[in-house]
Amino acid sequence: MSLARLIDLTKTYRMSAEVTVEALRGVNLTVEEGDYLAVMGPSGSGKSTLLNLIGCLDRPSGGRYVLGGEDVSRLSDSALSEVRGRRIGFVFQSFNLIPQLTALDNIEVPLFYQGMHRRQRRRRAAHLADSVGLGGRARHRPTELSGGEQQRVAIARALANDPLILLADEPTGNLDSRTGSDILDLFDALADRGRTLIVVTHDPQVGERTHRVVRMADGKVAGGEG
Repeated sequence: MSLARLIDLTKTYRMSAEVTVEALRGVNLTVEEGDYLAVMGPSGSGKSTLLNLIGCLDRPSGGRYVLGGEDVSRLSDSALSEVRGRRIGFVFQSFNLIPQLTALDNIEVPLFYQGMHRRQRRRRAAHLADSVGLGGRARHRPTELSGGEQQRVAIARALANDPLILLADEPTGNLDSRTGSDILDLFDALADRGRTLIVVTHDPQVGERTHRVVRMADGKVAGGEG
């Protein structure tokens, strides 16, 4: 089943009255349920722009984006925000945790915004903390956790709303090689359980772990390998 389809997608940024930048130039891409996909390419190739559009953080200038059967290309800001909150999970290189909250509280944040009852939120957050291997560290604040533990919190938080797609932007970029490998083991396990993951990375070793690689160049899909 196709979870996401990008059809002739373009994105143009107007830098000034005279200068425009074509970040994406007619991208076509289909993401199937259960895909474990890496997006790779040099700086300026369009990877980050593509991730922003797939994650409903921005709208395309042209073309269509169909997510879960719904064309989200022209939704209002509020409607796009709702789709993002329900259907997309994000994992960032810099973790983006709230420092004043415990790991468990951070995992609960998306559930709070979805209106879930506190007891149910706490139960789900505790389950997710266990599922990513946080163990007894769930009640510690981010500053008391290692980089790998913070990324595990971020992954659990991204899974809180049971998203259609999990997006990861350079998820091992701030980690040493051994810790990064542990995080990729976790991604592998999620993929084995049928999760749909898209990982943006510069690292060929990360790409080798995925099931398919899409290569970007000059705002276009240059090629893909299964």
